[in-house]
Amino acid sequence: MTQKAIILFDGACSLCNKLAQFTIKRDKKNCYQLASIQSETAKKLAAKHQIDFTKTDSIILIIDDSIFIKSVAVFKILENLNTGWKIVLVLKIIPEFIRNLLYDLIAKNRRLLFGKQNECIIQNSEIKNRFLD
Repeated sequence: MTQKAIILFDGACSLCNKLAQFTIKRDKKNCYQLASIQSETAKKLAAKHQIDFTKTDSIILIIDDSIFIKSVAVFKILENLNTGWKIVLVLKIIPEFIRNLLYDLIAKNRRLLFGKQNECIIQNSEIKNRFLD
């Protein structure tokens, strides 16, 4: 990666917030910066990269000028984490369209299954510098 990658996630989703925390904790190389899709930074990035948050119910990974979504974004993120979770990468053998069907099913029901987030996860000053705003 030539520059830090940016992960855009739904800041109002508990599952998305847990995944953001998971990533920060295991990103020992500081590869990633994060922004919730509700932030001004995410809105500017969406305009720049022509991302429509109303049509993209997914985590979004931006590396340079490339956009990755759904299971591809998750696997790309895992590739750069210092963790034993890399074993999950063996799931890449499953065809992308099948992985994304499962991803879409979870994404569609994430707030029902995992709830909504009522507080900001960046209250912790230790991780504040990882967020763009």
